[in-house]
Amino acid sequence: MASVPSLASTLHQRITDALSAALPEAGVVDPLLRRSDRADFQANGMLALAKKLKGNPRELATKVVEGLPAGDVIQDVEVSGPGFLNITVADGAITRTLAARAADDRLGVPFKEHPGTTVIDWAQPNVAKEMHVGHLRSAVIGDATVKILEFTGEKVISRHHIGDWGTQFGMLIQYLIEHPHELDHKDGASGEEAMSNLNRLYKAARALFDADAEFKERARRRVVDLQAGDEETLALWQRFVDESKIYFYSVFDKLDMEIRDENVVGESGYNDMLAETCRLLEESRVAVRSEGALCVFFEDVKGPDGNPVPLIVQKSDGGYGYAATDLSAIRDRVQNLEASTLLYVVDARQALHFKMVFETARRIGWLNEDVHAVQLAFGTVLGKDGKPFKTREGETVRLVDLLDEAIDRAGAVVREKARDLTEEEIAERAAQVGIGAVKYADLSTSAARDYKFDLDQMVSLNGDTSVYLQYAFARIQSILRKAGEAGPVAHPELPLAPAERALGLHLDQFAATVAEAAEEYAPHKLAGYLYQLASLYTTFYDQCPVLKAESPELVENRLFLCDLTARTLHRGMALLGIRTPERL
Repeated sequence: MASVPSLASTLHQRITDALSAALPEAGVVDPLLRRSDRADFQANGMLALAKKLKGNPRELATKVVEGLPAGDVIQDVEVSGPGFLNITVADGAITRTLAARAADDRLGVPFKEHPGTTVIDWAQPNVAKEMHVGHLRSAVIGDATVKILEFTGEKVISRHHIGDWGTQFGMLIQYLIEHPHELDHKDGASGEEAMSNLNRLYKAARALFDADAEFKERARRRVVDLQAGDEETLALWQRFVDESKIYFYSVFDKLDMEIRDENVVGESGYNDMLAETCRLLEESRVAVRSEGALCVFFEDVKGPDGNPVPLIVQKSDGGYGYAATDLSAIRDRVQNLEASTLLYVVDARQALHFKMVFETARRIGWLNEDVHAVQLAFGTVLGKDGKPFKTREGETVRLVDLLDEAIDRAGAVVREKARDLTEEEIAERAAQVGIGAVKYADLSTSAARDYKFDLDQMVSLNGDTSVYLQYAFARIQSILRKAGEAGPVAHPELPLAPAERALGLHLDQFAATVAEAAEEYAPHKLAGYLYQLASLYTTFYDQCPVLKAESPELVENRLFLCDLTARTLHRGMALLGIRTPERL
């Protein structure tokens, strides 16, 4: 189906045409149309244009009004102040536009005109280590961004750059060689069992590494074997990776996210490219040797002492740093995956590192006018006290514990409200509400900002929470079930009450909001839209009887508004990775 023009885009075109007719010499002019409290829309473009042409803005605005077609879309236009246009849309135009949206499975959201290929790097746990609260935001923001981009028609390739290489593996592998029964894999082991297995092994290996100088030396030699590709060493390393994946996937499953095995390409995946990456950088003179290390220097990046801070690609001992791996990943993603955009959902504290990596890739030509890289930087998860989230003992909070507690709290809320749900249904809803609450709290905040993790607030039925949105959806489903033979039918001939108009005008902005969220990698803009939608629906529900409306046509039209609101909530929440249960 062809995309459905919004009321804003229809008005924009009409005012632009009227401006061009009134002042052909001005060329194409942006009327600066926006939603307004004084009317449905306000156009302010006449001021800047009149100033540019040294004319009278009120006279120009009056000319534009005379050139606007009357009737089907515009009900009233008022010239106010120094030349603003206050525009009221006809009730019938609102209903007709919404009916066109309702007839489309995509609710009028168009595909991008020129979709590209985005490789998005998100959800990056470390092998043989537990996922903690710090892993939450990359996963939640990344998953929502993937869904939003894919919905607009972008080709999206996920990459989970897990920490699966480095010196600690020498220690772990050497310990396992000397204590072969310690990594006791059981088929069908749960994620929790896999992680407790790895945890126990890590602690024992670490204790021996710190206490026994000879073991420490053997472990260091084992790192060399690993990097050289020794078969026995690699086979044991693979056991750690496989055991960790059982655990990772169990956590992502709890988060209601699909992580595909082929998209998990850790640091080890670029191992064979590192020497070549360094050679290319050195030959092109992008990187230079400094005190034996291969470095890239930047005039604008200085340390506390005022001296330039280089990006070290290869250390003086021949070892490779994170930069070599990240630059090799860029090469792979651009040359093999043919990415037009590289998107990194990574902690804001790594901004300097990525700035230097991206600039290095630009200097050598891997990034250019056709291929660009963006860090979707996110802030820190804070406790209620506004400090980084820790346990009472000062430990980092385990992600699984956090999610389990959210599900428990949500279960209490669902149980309190549940009328005709079985125990199994209560447990299922508790997971959908609890995980939805955690995701929404994250996604309703701009990624760049820190946010407070407050479970009491997250599972509240009041305020800007996913539970509030889920209940709005469930309430509409209940109304639609009770409607009996009456069904949702749009009636453009009926006048609209103020609450119906406000709801209808907001529903019409869904496509523009999705496009903006995709363009700016800003899931919080979609979350904010959905919260406002639920709030406007609540006002409509309070002020406009649906099933007891005065006429059968009015019942149908209000059921139509209910149904389109529910479909928009359902689609929007799905794009954020949040379930909308039909009954709560």
